[in-house]
Amino acid sequence: MSTKAPQRFSSVDALRGLTVAAMLLVNDPGDWGHVYAPLMHAEWHGCTPTDLIFPFFLFIVGVSISLGVSPRLEAGGERGALLRAVLWRGTKIIAIGLLLHLLAFWWLDKPWFRPWGVLQRIGLCFIAAGAMALYLRPRGQWMVAAFLLLGYWALLAMGGSYAPLDNLASRVDTALFGSLLYQFDPATGRGHDPEGLLSTLPAIATTLLGVRAGDWLRHQRVGRLLPAAALALAVGGLWSLWLPLNKNLWTSSYVVWTAGWALLALWGAHVLIDRKGLRPWGRSFGVNAIAAYAGSAIMVYAFSALGWMQAIYRHGFADWMTPRFGPYLPSLAFAVAFVLVWWAIVRLMDHRRWYLKV
Repeated sequence: MSTKAPQRFSSVDALRGLTVAAMLLVNDPGDWGHVYAPLMHAEWHGCTPTDLIFPFFLFIVGVSISLGVSPRLEAGGERGALLRAVLWRGTKIIAIGLLLHLLAFWWLDKPWFRPWGVLQRIGLCFIAAGAMALYLRPRGQWMVAAFLLLGYWALLAMGGSYAPLDNLASRVDTALFGSLLYQFDPATGRGHDPEGLLSTLPAIATTLLGVRAGDWLRHQRVGRLLPAAALALAVGGLWSLWLPLNKNLWTSSYVVWTAGWALLALWGAHVLIDRKGLRPWGRSFGVNAIAAYAGSAIMVYAFSALGWMQAIYRHGFADWMTPRFGPYLPSLAFAVAFVLVWWAIVRLMDHRRWYLKV
């Protein structure tokens, strides 16, 4: 296996880091009952700014595959060894996700252990897209992405409904995992998981689109990013007239629509940071993305189990801010403060060159 170091783009690290920071911001308000609408997911159909965050991260996972895995193959790396490395890394990401859910189940007295989750989906998509980057040419990758998107659309349509709990993705997940899903109604025996099995198929397509964008970036074909973004936004918007944008189902229109915004963000970050030398804000989060995500989750679980989270919010924010500004601003201020705490942590880690590698 070749040891040639992959090419790094500060823009990619920064964009990954800003995405992780956005994850922490929307995941950790002071009061879930008082959150500004743009910082909430769409209730079902639709796409808010918050609904862009997870597909952005998966898209950047794909970009990173092109920048990290593909060059090693071109430098003479053996496919089998590289595939084993991809499998091992993806498995470790899945294991971290399962461990986090085990901690939540244990510390927070959750009624059940949830096997699906954000890191689990990231790990599965990394394995699938990494394998295809190793064994398929660009045309084959485009064909697989198209097959996943059109095939998933056909499956949902054959399922007969896009409604909550009644759609095919929810029914498949309920049949396989029952009460272990993120949402489960014992009265009806129906459930739903936004990171479930069937909806992971189009999420792989999101990652593959990132692989293709990363290949353009690596080979200095950056001029393709902006027209591709415009095309994806147009196609995704038009497609949504027949297949609604829906993060919970990760609909195919949602994949194309969010990929358009991710392409636009990648183009803008590359121009501003790599070409014009703008400071790569978010880089410290980006080079320690798993540490920030997992570490912040462990902090929330531990502080919540000890009763500290609500105490900190109440005494540090709500008690004095709510009478002056209402309940929404202190909730946001707490989330911003949480992000800043973790910004200081990852800055220190970056300064001391401590990086959690998986």
